[in-house]
Amino acid sequence: MPWYRKLHWQIILGLLLGLGFGVVAAAEGWGPFVDAWVQPFGTIFITALKLIAVPLVLASLITGVASLSDLRKLSRIGGKTIGIYMVTTAIAVTLGVLLADLIQPGKAFSPALRDDLVSAFGADSQARVADAAAVGERGPLQFLVDAVPENVFAAFGDNANMLQVVVVALLLGIGLVQVPKERGAPVLAFFEGLNDVVIRLVDLVMLLAPIGVFALLADTIVSVAGDDPGRILSLLSGLGWYCLVVLLGLGIHTVVVYPTLLRLFTPLGLKTFFQGIGPAQLVAFSTSSSGATLPVTMERCEEKLGVSEEVSSFVLPLGATINMDGTALYQAVATLFIAQAFSLDLGLGAQVTIVLTAVLASIGTAAVPGAGIIMLVIILESVDVPAAGIALILGVDRILDMCRTVANVTGDATVATVIAASEGQLRPPDLSEDRDRVVATPPQPAVA
Repeated sequence: MPWYRKLHWQIILGLLLGLGFGVVAAAEGWGPFVDAWVQPFGTIFITALKLIAVPLVLASLITGVASLSDLRKLSRIGGKTIGIYMVTTAIAVTLGVLLADLIQPGKAFSPALRDDLVSAFGADSQARVADAAAVGERGPLQFLVDAVPENVFAAFGDNANMLQVVVVALLLGIGLVQVPKERGAPVLAFFEGLNDVVIRLVDLVMLLAPIGVFALLADTIVSVAGDDPGRILSLLSGLGWYCLVVLLGLGIHTVVVYPTLLRLFTPLGLKTFFQGIGPAQLVAFSTSSSGATLPVTMERCEEKLGVSEEVSSFVLPLGATINMDGTALYQAVATLFIAQAFSLDLGLGAQVTIVLTAVLASIGTAAVPGAGIIMLVIILESVDVPAAGIALILGVDRILDMCRTVANVTGDATVATVIAASEGQLRPPDLSEDRDRVVATPPQPAVA
C-alpha cells in the first residue's frame, strides 16, 4: 500500500496542514471564517466518535464478560487493571514532582508577566475555582457512588458517564452468564451483532479523521492566538520553562516508562506497538479527549496489537475513566510551578500530599478537554497554594492538554497489552506462529 493511503500518514498530513492554516488564519484575521466554515468539521468528527463510544463499550464488554465461564477471572483482570493504573499514575506524578524540583521553572518566571497573566485570565480562573469548589465537596468514595447509575438510559445518554456504562455492561454480562444458555443466547447474539456493526462504523468514521484533525488543530491555533499569532510566541516564551518541564515529563513517561512495562511483561515489539497505536495517539492529540478517542484505541489494540476483545473491552473503557497519567503529571508540575512563581516553598510533606492527591483525583477526572484544570484547583488548595494561580497557565493549557491526552491514551493501550499478555490473550502480529501460540495459552498450574 502506498504511504499516502495509510491512515497515520493522512492524519499527520492533516495535522501539519491544520497547523499551517491556523497560523495563516490567525495572522490574516480569519477567525470568524474558521469558526463558521472549518471548526464544524472538527466538531462533526468528535461527535461521530462520541456517538459510537457508548454502543461499542456496551456491546463489546457484554459479549466479553458473557464469554467467561469463571467470574473469578473477571475479578482477577479487574484487580490487576486498577492496580497497574494506580502504579503508573503514581510514577507519573512522582516524575513530575522530581522534574519540577530539579528544573524549578517558576523561579525563572517574570513577576511582571505573572501580573499580566493574572489580569488577563483572572475571570476564567475564578470560574474554574468555582467549578472545583463543587467537586471538592464530594466525599472520598463519591466516585464509587457515581459509578452506579440510577437510570441506565440516562447513563447511556452522556459520554461523561462512561464508568456507569462499564458497570451496567458488567452487570448485564454477569447476568447472561448466570441464566441458562438457551435463554441468554438471543440476547447475546444481539449484542454480538451490534458489536460487529459498531466496529465497521469505527472504520467509516476514521475516513473523516484527516479532515477532522485539520479542522480541530486549525481551530485550536486560532482560539489560542486570537487575531495575533505573536500571542502564542509570547506565551510560550514566558511559560517556556513550564512547558518544557511538562513536555519532558510526558516524553519520559511515554517513551521510557511504558516501553519498560512492555519489555518486561509482554513479547510485543516496541515498533509494532507504536505503529499500531499511532493513529489513536494522533486522534488523541487533535481531540484532547481520551473518551472521544476510545473507539479508535479499542480498534487499534484489537486489530493491530492483538489484544483480545475480552480484555480491551474492559481495560480500555476503564482506563479512559480512571487512567490519567499525563494529566496527573501535568498537575504535579503546574502545582510546583505556581508555588515557585509566588515564591512559596513546598516541603517534602506538601509534595507527598501532591502525589497522593493527584493519584486519587485522577480517578474522578472526566475524559474530556480541560477537565484536568478543575482537579488541579483541588490539588492547589490541598497544599495551600493560591488557586487563582491557574491564571498563569491557562494560556497554554489547551496546547499541553493535547500532549497529555496522548500520554493518557498510550498508557491505556500499554496496560491493556500487559493485562492481555498476563491472561494469555495477546496475539501480536509481529510474532511467529509458534511464539504466538505460546503467548495465547494461559500458564497452567503445576500438578502436585
